[in-house]
Formats: sequence, C-alpha cells, structure tokens
Amino acid sequence: MQNWYHIFSKNTGLSIYIWIIFCILPFYFIIRYSSPIEVLIGFIMIVLFFTSYRLSFIKKGWTVYVSFAIEMVISIGMTLYFGFVYFSLFLAFFIGNIQNKAGFITLYVVHLVTTISATSIAFFTQSQMLITQLPFIIISVIGVILLPFTMYNRIKREKLEHQLADANKRISQLMVVEERQRIARDLHDTLGQKLSLIGLKSDLAEKLLHKHPEKAQKEIHDINQTARTALKEVREMVSDMRSTRLKDEVVHVQQIIEAAEMTFHLKGNPELAHIPLLVENVLSMCLKEAVTNIVKHSKANTCTIFIEQTPREVCIIVQDDGVGIVNVEQLKGHGLRGMRERLDFVNGSLEIENIKGTKLSIKTPNVIQQLSEERLL
Repeated sequence: MQNWYHIFSKNTGLSIYIWIIFCILPFYFIIRYSSPIEVLIGFIMIVLFFTSYRLSFIKKGWTVYVSFAIEMVISIGMTLYFGFVYFSLFLAFFIGNIQNKAGFITLYVVHLVTTISATSIAFFTQSQMLITQLPFIIISVIGVILLPFTMYNRIKREKLEHQLADANKRISQLMVVEERQRIARDLHDTLGQKLSLIGLKSDLAEKLLHKHPEKAQKEIHDINQTARTALKEVREMVSDMRSTRLKDEVVHVQQIIEAAEMTFHLKGNPELAHIPLLVENVLSMCLKEAVTNIVKHSKANTCTIFIEQTPREVCIIVQDDGVGIVNVEQLKGHGLRGMRERLDFVNGSLEIENIKGTKLSIKTPNVIQQLSEERLL
C-alpha cells in the first residue's frame, strides 16, 4: 500500500519536518517522568505503535483493522497517562488511505469519538499538562476531523488521474491500431485491386499475343494505365501520411549541426513554392539523412547547404570539409541507398563528389505530379 517512509505522512499538506517532530515528541513526554518503570512502559508503547503503524500499511484484509485497533489503544493510553495526543494525527492520516467507503467511515467515526473522549478525560487527569499545550491539542483535533477526508479525496483524485492517464495511453494505442488498419485498407483498395487487375490483364495479353496482337496491345496499354493510376494513388497516400516541410527540416538540421559543434551555413531559400508535398517530403528526408552522415562520419568543422529552385527542378547541395569518401564501399552505406530509393520514387537523382570533403547534390523535378497527371489523360 505504502512504503516505510510514509510513516512521515507524505502528501498531507504538512512539512515532513513537522511529522519528524511528532515522532520525537512522545520520547520527550516519556522522559519527563522519573519512574524507570513508566519510562520503560512508555518506550515499549512507542515502539509497538510505530511497528504496528508500519505493518498496517503493508497488511491486507482484516489484519489491517487489527493493527489499527492496537494503534488506537496505544494512542488512547498515551493520551490518558502521558498527555500525548499526537498519535491521533498518525491514525487520521492512515484512515485517509482506506479507500473502502464503509471501512473509512467506520474507522473515522470510531477514531473521532475515541480521540475526543480520551482528550476530554485527560483534561481532568492531566489538566496542567494539557492546558500548556492547548493550542496544539486544538490543532490536533481539527486534524483528526479534516485530515482523513483530505487524504481520502486526494488519493481518490490521484487514482482517477492514473486511470485517466492509462485510458489516454490505451486510446493512443487504439488510434495507432486504427491508423494501421486504415493504411492496410487503403493499400488494399489502391494496390490490391489494381495489382489483381494487372495480373489478370497480363495473363490475357500473353494468351492474345500470337492470336490477336491488336487486342494484346490494348491489354498492355490498359496495364500501363492501371499501373500509373496505382502509382499516383500511392504517392498521394504517402503524401497524406507524412508532411514534413523543407524549411522546418532546415531548422532541425541546423540544430543538429550546431549541437555537434560545427559551423552551419545556409545559402538559398528553404521555403519552396509550387512543389508537390511528396517531393518536398522526400527532399526533407534526404537532407536529414545527409546531415546525419556528416555529423557521424565526416569529422568536418563546417557544413554548408545550398538550396536553389528553378522552374524545372529543385537542387540541394550539402557540402562539408571533412575526410570525404575514402573508398567505394562507403558509397553503399550510410543510408545512401535509401536516399537513392526515395529520390527514384519522385524521378530525382543523387550525385556524390569528393571536393575538399564530400559534396552531395540532390535534384528533383518540380513537376512530377503534373507530369503524372498529364500522362494519365
């Protein structure tokens, strides 16, 4: 239920130092008595109280109420015999941790009645001692009244907050699952049917190739059109799923380069105009990969990015002053193959040169989307 240090009553609104004082105070009240037997009995009661109090937090079921009963008896005895009423605050805190409503109300009422009764009787038997600490006793009684409800509501609120966090996490997981299912449905609708159609028409064209060449040619034309339509739909779907703008990626790579204690230079305008979002996404991913390679492998001091957009194409040059490409095998690694695959998808190109470091030239046409649409007409 709680850890051992909760004997100091976390989250009660009082400082932990006040609770430490409450733990030390009973020894003060005990040692004021000159009788060794009284001191011994008092020490035994204190140790028994804190031991039982600790066990009450880790026990479950009816044993919790047994521990609480022992603590209540010790608290009443300390109040009547030694004039120490502050154990009641420990019990009030513990009651607030009982989330069973019936158990909470029962313990609260019993504790409140016994505390007020024991304190009232102590005023007749220990009147001089209790009058000197009357303000603190009044505060303790108020704590016995209010502290259980404060703790009960606080723990209940924290429990609801945890449940809400778990529910939000579960909703996020369900959203991911739903998104995957949506993507799977879209892929099935866009690719599945068209690939099946391409397969059927390919079989038909093969059968008609020798007997009816004209019909076979028509089927091949249909296959070509179907493939282009499927490619266009896939590009649109990818564009909808990821939408990273080049200007945002430039800011990100600048932070990466500066974090690597390298000098960053930007030439050109990263805000592109009249370019398909898919092309800009590919450029952003390639730029990120190129800068990552520079930080990891180039040992460079400076990184310069040139961005130029013409009516026909977008060109991004990433130049560093590092060690360059040492051997041909390096051209196959460092994510360069993935960059080429992305650029091939939008009819782009990637060139690598060793010029006082490494120079990557990334080029993509501006009109990939328009050309695709024109070819489908």
